[in-house]
Amino acid sequence: MFTKILIANRGAIATRIIRTLDEMGIASVAVYHEDDAGSLHTLNASEAFSLGEGSAADTYLNIQKIIGIARSSGAQAIHPGYGFLSENPDFVAACEDAGIAFLGPTTEQINQFGLKHTARELAESANVPLLPGTGLLSGIEDALTAANNMGFPVMLKSTAGGGGIGMRLCENAAQLVDAFEAVKRLGEANFSHSGVFMEKFITSARHIEVQIIGDGEGSVLALGERDCSAQRRNQKVMEETPAPNLSDDTRAALRDTAIRLAASVNYRNAGTVEFILDQSTQQFYFLEVNTRLQVEHGVTELIFGVDIVKLMVEIGAGTYQASWNAASTATPSGHAIQFRLYAEDPNRQFQPSTGLITHLAFPEGVSGHGISELDNGNAVRVDTWVEAGCEVSPFFDPMIAKLMVHADTRDDALSQMTHLLSHTELYGIETNLAYLTQLSAEPFVHRGDVLTSSLSTFDYQPATIDVLASGTQTTVQDYPGRSGYWHVGIPPSGPMDSQSFRLGNQLLKNTEQSAGLEIIANGPTLSFNHHTTIAITGAKISATLNGNDVPMWTVIAVNKGDVLALGAVSGEGARAYLLVKEGIQCPTYLGSRSTFTLGKFGGHGGRALMAGDVLHIEAPSPTSERAAQESIGNTIAPLDFATTQTLRVIYGPHGAPDFFTNQDIEDFFDAEWEVHFNSSRTGVRLIGPKPTWARKDGGEAGLHPSNIHDNAYAVGTVDFTGDMPVILGPDGPSL
Repeated sequence: MFTKILIANRGAIATRIIRTLDEMGIASVAVYHEDDAGSLHTLNASEAFSLGEGSAADTYLNIQKIIGIARSSGAQAIHPGYGFLSENPDFVAACEDAGIAFLGPTTEQINQFGLKHTARELAESANVPLLPGTGLLSGIEDALTAANNMGFPVMLKSTAGGGGIGMRLCENAAQLVDAFEAVKRLGEANFSHSGVFMEKFITSARHIEVQIIGDGEGSVLALGERDCSAQRRNQKVMEETPAPNLSDDTRAALRDTAIRLAASVNYRNAGTVEFILDQSTQQFYFLEVNTRLQVEHGVTELIFGVDIVKLMVEIGAGTYQASWNAASTATPSGHAIQFRLYAEDPNRQFQPSTGLITHLAFPEGVSGHGISELDNGNAVRVDTWVEAGCEVSPFFDPMIAKLMVHADTRDDALSQMTHLLSHTELYGIETNLAYLTQLSAEPFVHRGDVLTSSLSTFDYQPATIDVLASGTQTTVQDYPGRSGYWHVGIPPSGPMDSQSFRLGNQLLKNTEQSAGLEIIANGPTLSFNHHTTIAITGAKISATLNGNDVPMWTVIAVNKGDVLALGAVSGEGARAYLLVKEGIQCPTYLGSRSTFTLGKFGGHGGRALMAGDVLHIEAPSPTSERAAQESIGNTIAPLDFATTQTLRVIYGPHGAPDFFTNQDIEDFFDAEWEVHFNSSRTGVRLIGPKPTWARKDGGEAGLHPSNIHDNAYAVGTVDFTGDMPVILGPDGPSL
């Protein structure tokens, strides 16, 4: 058996392989791009080696770098995971030349199945049912002739494609002409092969696949089938096993067909045979063979109790017989479902999202990595590479976690999945978490009527606000802020004008703790993706909704697609507030959602808003929606923000005669002070008479007479910083 294995991959699959190697007592060697230095696979491996910076070609696809690290680390085998080099025959050959075991199929098998047109030839030889299709097409005229013969619609495919890349559905001749060169270019750019072929497109199609494992000598195991029909742009979103609404005869035929095809080439190690099943006829057709571990292998492991990664390692070492025998007699139990959690914004055509994950939490009893047995008898498995504090890079696939559940029945598994998704919290970047939560409750999902086309008509309803323009230092705040931490140097934050803030929440019938936005100088421009109600309070600020003026201190209805533009704050007051029904939804940090920008925590990523940010709100329940409708138009009298205000100030502990002269104190209380332009949430600086001071310097505290050691402050304290008084704000210092 091997004693050390290198994982030539990253992300969730790398951490999952490391978990199995740890259980087997095998040392793991991780490789990582510098952007993945904080990834769990880098931190959890026995050893980790940097591949440097740059593109995937310079790092995870650099065969010589990876082979060099394997040699220098003493790794006897390499597990490729999925993606990257997992189906690269040159990498397999390089491993063999270096005397390192490749934990996957042979070079010949990857070549045979790697090009889809040759895979079709193998399938035909093994008497596997095939969709009407073509070999490699010589040009557009050849393609048009073939399409007319088999009938539209057709699917044009790059022969070396994968992951949904290089596939184009063509409904007519014009679309085929438009797509032909584009698919060729995609194949060349992504897979270094420009060959294209065509298959008949099945309108009511399901995507069913069979997990296979071969010993390389003609014996093949088939561990059930998985339904992967829930796809977006040919990329899987949800996978489950066993596939719903299939007859036992169809299941058996799928498994037998997959075994027959794999055995015909003496298939070695793990792989997947994929089929298209016509829902209307229940006839299935060969699609392709993935000569690697699949992203969705975990659901198969959950129902069969088999560790596929362990079996892959043992096949590579030649010590697999005991595990093989156990797997060959394993029977499936219950139902397992997986949803893929991606760093992407479903409301922006699934645009990838990058940045810092500031908060990640799973429901009570669920571990952030591995399998958790729940009190209700169900199991939850999380395969991920992230935790709070991890940075999601723009350079790699945006999948950040695979969320799986295992239960006795499909209904229980779906219910458990909905609970898992709705109680998982991830903040800092946009993800498809809310999209998945809504999808898990869809009737067509619960009926098991998912086709490969179903998600194209799924009507996702995001409860979010897009920040089109950020304004000047717009921050999320809540009341009363972060209390109880000044003894460790953390100020309370919260709204500077808490009265205006709280009145806005009262107008909306929110709780007093509901978070809102604090606005200074110039406000943000916001696009609402869900209907709600809002209130604008505080300093006078220009505000328009879809270009029409809207009043302050009034409950305003906002509909999906509306754009709220908040302009300049006038001279009457300094800060305005935007409150939203149920409040801005973001994690609490030390008991508050308030942003402390100097500490870089709380609110939205610990910072002021930026253009491109997405704020989450609560989709109204029927009860709250009725209450909101009834309150539209409700108003209260605005607060008085006269240019001059008289403040009540009481004498502090450090005054005359030790610090100030009696005249200084008289001048201080008699003067009319002007607010300095350089004022902020840390303090409001005041322009007025300069003290003469009762002492020449600050003694051991420093040169200036205002200096003092170990003096605690409070919000509203008038503190002299040099000769200038400052009214300390909610982000001011504690000592």
